[in-house]
Amino acid sequence: MTSSKRPRLPFLDWMRGVAAVIMLNGHTFHSFTRDDLRGQSPYVLSQFFGGLGPAIFLFLTGITFAFILERGERVGLSLWERWVAALKRSRYLLMLAVLFRVQLWAFGLPASNWTDLFKVDVLNCMALTLLALSPLAVMSIEQRIRWAAIGGAAIAAAGPLITAANWTWLPEGVRAYFVPSYNFFAFFPWAAFIAFGVASGSILKKITADQVNRVMQWSAILGFGLILSGEYFSNLPYSLYAKSEFWLDSPGLVVIKLGVLLVIAAVAYLWAEYVVQDKWSWVKQLGTTSLLVYWVHIELVYGRWFGYWKNNLDNYQVVAYSVCLIALMLGLSLLRTRYRDFNFQSLFVGAGALQPRRVSGD
Repeated sequence: MTSSKRPRLPFLDWMRGVAAVIMLNGHTFHSFTRDDLRGQSPYVLSQFFGGLGPAIFLFLTGITFAFILERGERVGLSLWERWVAALKRSRYLLMLAVLFRVQLWAFGLPASNWTDLFKVDVLNCMALTLLALSPLAVMSIEQRIRWAAIGGAAIAAAGPLITAANWTWLPEGVRAYFVPSYNFFAFFPWAAFIAFGVASGSILKKITADQVNRVMQWSAILGFGLILSGEYFSNLPYSLYAKSEFWLDSPGLVVIKLGVLLVIAAVAYLWAEYVVQDKWSWVKQLGTTSLLVYWVHIELVYGRWFGYWKNNLDNYQVVAYSVCLIALMLGLSLLRTRYRDFNFQSLFVGAGALQPRRVSGD
């Protein structure tokens, strides 16, 4: 007889913590490494793995969104109420994105430009994507799994087509939301990770506790399959697209990253379930306050505070700064956890844009 008990999912916080560490290290190298060292392995590897950080956060945002949609269905909300709840989540992330931009602009005065207020960052991408995916709220969980996966595949496949089209008729600020760019988190192709996250989160909500092991085994198998498939098709001498840049808009890169995400999820599950268990973990701790960590570290890495070190450190010095930054963010995370009633929590974390407040989703 199988159990219908809902699964506990502490591995999501551990996975989010891994993304935070990758992000902190990647941004530190990006901001402080000397120009003459940027062709060397430490910098190249930091940026290669650093590209996984946003993908993990977007994927987990999709999982959180799936939990919200499932909860509305489970408690018996009407279709209209479920859709409104989805729209409110999108609005919440957009408000955070605006506050984030205003804070960075204000802290950068008088050197900051007013156009900085309209830069499209990861929070903007999250808000726009949840708006686009909000119709999933009125579907059943089975339909949601299918259509979220189809949507993710369609977004990834459309990336090179969007790049090749002429968008000069759109204002630059609007164009940045859609057209693939090395400087912005555009809807294409980054939104694909949120859509795939919604599909994955819906699966996690559909299964029971005794089915999690098997699902995570399949996650690892599927992940390795996607990595190999994406690598194989990306290296073919011909393409379906007239023009495609692998590191910018290639569906193959999305497939490879998705495969890596699924493998990381399986490893995170094994680690959290059988090694860490109920013990304290500094990685998981960072994951529980990832939005706060993201918000504060951007100012410490890209702001004026340590401007005299920008593009001026060697690899050992950057590693030392990265270790100190991670330790500082861990301390801030512990402070946030211990003093949850501080007034500043509404500015930085609110309902947890990058993480579900409770990993069970209830």
